[in-house]
Order: sequence, then structure tokens, then C-alpha cells
Amino acid sequence: MVRELFPELIADLIACLEEAGETELAIVAWDVRLYQWCECGDDFCQSFYTAPPPDGAYDPGHRCVPLIPKKGDLILDVVRNRIMYVEVLYYPSLRGATSRNTRPDQAQD
Repeated sequence: MVRELFPELIADLIACLEEAGETELAIVAWDVRLYQWCECGDDFCQSFYTAPPPDGAYDPGHRCVPLIPKKGDLILDVVRNRIMYVEVLYYPSLRGATSRNTRPDQAQD
């Protein structure tokens, strides 16, 4: 669970979702799992998938949920009320904590 790896991130994510009126997503965010890190290689990116990445674009049930955190940027890709991808940019507490070489099964969810 991401909440076990990065509790501050999940607390911020839930607070932002509640502030944005996304109550159902705030509940779902508590149980997101780390499936795969973003492979972009940018040093400011700590984004991750919570499910297998799509082969192409997400299906028509997709929506993007930009949030306004106190630090960094948080943007969600949501499909039918399921968080599929958490874009985490310039989030200082995750710097150095994510390793492109660490597989999710090694991270102990």
C-alpha cells in the first residue's frame, strides 16, 4: 500500500481530494497500491501506476483530476472512479525515496 510507503503523500492526496469535493476518490485513495513507477526518468517525477498501464489511451471512462497541494503537483488519472495513475511532480519528501530499480514487489506495497 502506498500509505505504508509514503504516508505523508497519501494524507496530502486525501486532503486535496476532499477539498476538491472528490469524496469518493478520497476514500479510494487510502487503498491505492504501487503497481509500477513512471519510467520517464525525470528527476522531478515520482509518479506511479496503481494498475497496469494502458496500451494506448485510457478508455472513455477516463478523467483527469488535477489537485492543488501545498507542495508539488498531484494529478490523477481516474477510470470509473478507480485511481489508475498518480502523477507526483516536484514533491520534495519523495526525492530519493523512489528507485527506478525497485520493483513494487520489493517495496512491500
